[in-house]
Parts: sequence; C-alpha cells; structure tokens
Amino acid sequence: MRCRSAFLYSDKYILYDFGPKHPFKPYRWRLTLNILKKLEAFNKDNVDLIEVEDFDENILRLVHDSKYIEFVKNMCKRGYGYFDYGDTPARRGVFEGALARVWGSVKAVELLAKGEYNHVFNFGGGLHHAGPNYASGFCVFNDIAIAIRYLQKKYKYRRIAVMDIDGHHGDGTQKIFYREKILTISIHRYDGFFFPGTGNWDEIGEDEGEGYSINIPLPMGVGDDLYIRIFADTIFPILKKYLPQVIVMQFGVDGYIGDPLVGLRLTSNTYKYIACKIHDLAHELCDGKVLITGGGGYLPEITARIWALIFLIFSGSDESAIDIKDNFTYTDIDVKSRILKILDNLRIKILSLL
Repeated sequence: MRCRSAFLYSDKYILYDFGPKHPFKPYRWRLTLNILKKLEAFNKDNVDLIEVEDFDENILRLVHDSKYIEFVKNMCKRGYGYFDYGDTPARRGVFEGALARVWGSVKAVELLAKGEYNHVFNFGGGLHHAGPNYASGFCVFNDIAIAIRYLQKKYKYRRIAVMDIDGHHGDGTQKIFYREKILTISIHRYDGFFFPGTGNWDEIGEDEGEGYSINIPLPMGVGDDLYIRIFADTIFPILKKYLPQVIVMQFGVDGYIGDPLVGLRLTSNTYKYIACKIHDLAHELCDGKVLITGGGGYLPEITARIWALIFLIFSGSDESAIDIKDNFTYTDIDVKSRILKILDNLRIKILSLL
C-alpha cells in the first residue's frame, strides 16, 4: 500500500551532541536520510521530505517544569557537567538540538491530525527517558509526551497509543501518563538492575490509568521468535481493544543482536515484522495515523539501515533495496516458556481493564 508519508528533519538535530566518546550518535538520522536519498525514496509522489522550522521553546511547557527548562538552558550555556547523574552531559548547543527534535515530533502529529499524511517519521525523536523535571538516559526533553499533550490540547485527542520497542524501558513516558487513559506499551530488557531499573510486569498504571500502562520485561538473550510471538499474541490484541486515534511508535533498535548496550538478540526480521503489522493495524484502527520516532541504537550504520527499511515499508516502497544480512534468532526454551505463561495472565488482566 502506497501511503502519504513524510520524513521530518532539521540541521539543528545535530546540535544534540554529547561528545565524540558518547554512545549516542546524533547523526544517525542523517545516515538514514542519506540512504533514502540514494535509493531515490523521495522521488515518489506519495513521499515528502520536510524541514522542521518552528522552534518556540514554550512548547516544552506542555510537559516540562519551567525551572527545569531554565536549568537545561543554563547548563548548556555553561557547557560542562551533567543534566543527570552522569549519563547525559551538558554541552553547548544541546538545548537547541533538543528543542528542534521536540518540534519534529510536534510537527509530525499536527500533520497527522490534519490528515495531510498517513505516516510521519521523526527519527530525531524518541527521547523517552526524560521526565517533567529531569533528564535521564541521554534524554533531555520528552518529545513523545509533548507531542501527545499537543494532540490532547489542540485536537482534543483522547485515545493515543504509545508503542515503545526500545531495548530500555520507556520510563519517562510511562510516568507522565501513569494515571491517564493513554495506552503506553513498552517491551524491553529488564532484570531489576538494567537501566532504568523500571518496567516490571506489575507496573500497570494507577487511578484512571489502571490497565493502560503495559510492560513486557525480557531477560537478556531473547530472540526473534519470542519477540514476534509476544506481538502476535499480546500486543496486537491489546491495541485492537484500545482503538487508538493515533499510534506513536518509539522505534529504538538497540535490541538488535550485537548492540553494545542492551543484550537482546533481535534481527531485521523482527523489525520488518513489526513495521508491516503496525502499518496494517494502523490502517484498520486509525486511518493509518502513525508517528514513528527513533530512540536507541548504538550501532549507527545498522540503526540507519533498519530505520531506512522501516520507512520504505510504511511508505509502500520496495524494501528489498536494503539487504541486511542476518539470520532469524531463537530464545532459550525455558525462558520462552516462562515468559509466555506470565503473558497469558497479563493479557487477560489488561483486556479486562481496558
């Protein structure tokens, strides 16, 4: 299916730079863009490349405290130290880069709400660890949460689904919406110690949000087979029950086999499967409205190739132009059995609450 698709970018994204030795590489979106340009992906009449140009910092106040925003600005002016406990360095230009990435996601959901595009991509976004008054895990401002608040405030959207497949728990996004009927689904590595240390099975939301926070914690070493089974048996039925008006995807790919920070064993087979199924499901449930952000991925070239592949799938282009040579991976049978038993109970409980 050839869908109206847009790729958003800004040269200011590159300012979101924590230094040459930091694992977060700010140029990954540009690598993705270069691959797509080489494949002439933007020469089709259903695909557009759009530069983000609005950078009003007041948009940050939809989620973040004014004191925290000023703290970030002042730390960037100083140009040294950390925004958090040691993962996210304060450097000149980071504020401007973070603000641009936020506006990328805000612009994306506006294009979706207006019906101008079915799918909009902001691979500079996906900064899901940031909370209202703190930075965490390479994330300074939470563009996902700000984009959702924008949809709620301007377009009166009420049923918004967040699908987070980053290898790390989407803790900042979960915290912001934990008492609301915003569906947040996060599938991630977890052992109680692995960063950020949250995202266990029993974190299901509170008050009006009970049942709307869904976590699927995975041990180290999970492969394609179990991951895909979880989507087919649990995540897709929950999305269908929720009936979102729009889906926001955090498409971190640090679960890829060999990624230095996570320890899962996923391949391009998983990411292709998720992209194809979410694409079809979005058209079934919400007129195709999907925002795809980036997130983790610490093998920059592999990350860019997978993101480019995802863009081609959603836009209805020929994904065979990107050949990622990897083999389908499998999960230890005991681990697989244990996870599936827990999922059976979780699925029944969540579906009864929604």
